Amino acid sequence: MPIIRSPHELVDSDLYIDLEPMLGHALYVKCEGLNFGGSIKMKAAANMIAAAERDDVLRDGSVLIESSSGNLGVALSVIAAAKGIPFTCVTDRRCNELTASVMRALGTRLVVVEEPDPEGGYLKSRLDLVRRCCAEDDRYVWLNQYTNEANWLAHYEGTAHGILKHFPDLDVLFVGVGTSGTAMGCVRYFRDSGSTARVVAVDSVGSVSFGAPAAPRLIPGLGAGVVPPLLDPHAFDDVLLVPEEAAVRMCRALSARGLLFGGSTGTVIDGARTWLERNDPQRTLRAVCIAPDMGDRYLDTVYDDAWVVEHFGPEALAPPARS
Repeated sequence: MPIIRSPHELVDSDLYIDLEPMLGHALYVKCEGLNFGGSIKMKAAANMIAAAERDDVLRDGSVLIESSSGNLGVALSVIAAAKGIPFTCVTDRRCNELTASVMRALGTRLVVVEEPDPEGGYLKSRLDLVRRCCAEDDRYVWLNQYTNEANWLAHYEGTAHGILKHFPDLDVLFVGVGTSGTAMGCVRYFRDSGSTARVVAVDSVGSVSFGAPAAPRLIPGLGAGVVPPLLDPHAFDDVLLVPEEAAVRMCRALSARGLLFGGSTGTVIDGARTWLERNDPQRTLRAVCIAPDMGDRYLDTVYDDAWVVEHFGPEALAPPARS
């Protein structure tokens, strides 16, 4: 039985869920939301703060500041509270109220951007505000998840290594792309380890990360209005863009089976389902997808019928069709 003294000592989970009975393909979901931050972002947050402390960037009197649409903000809030470090999270209107309430309960100061940048969307507006804050007050320490090497190294050293340990004969890994820390850490480890598994990146329709046109997105987590600096778009064997409506339908199909996952997870699983139906007609491939988060913070959006109908229409309430 593990005993921990600080919440950030719990960052990983070896729990996998077998979705073959539901999807008809050998797809295993690695659950990364079983920690005090509720998402895979605990790994990046813990690794970036450890690196900042090790490099003497974070010292007495420092104030953490970061741009986040939700999950990283919560993860940093947990660690900052445990360490007694003041933290300011710059977020935007897409951050749902439950997530904002969690951060406030942990002592975080929230700054909410109300208007997206005409070209770079909410992300650019958030980043511009963080830069202004840092220029005006030298107490601020910006970890900058978008360029921080410790972000992808957390997944190179942890997430990817753990997956191949459990599935040495893996055929396909599906991983969502937000800041691209998880995706780049995994694909680099798979390549360096000599694995022959294909690594498929999953992104949201409306994200510009892989060169697609920008469009409004309602579900925070995956996707970006500015190409992530950490991302090498050519590193992957394939890329899938999933419409948000499909992600919502997948989330609700999973919840109908007792699996309450977040919007990012619904996106990745629907992308994996789509790819496997196209590329594995004989159903012989063994695949893993990474579930970044759980569903409790999406109760007033993805799991609220009125919200879904308002934004996607009543057809989004139906489960995804199975081939």
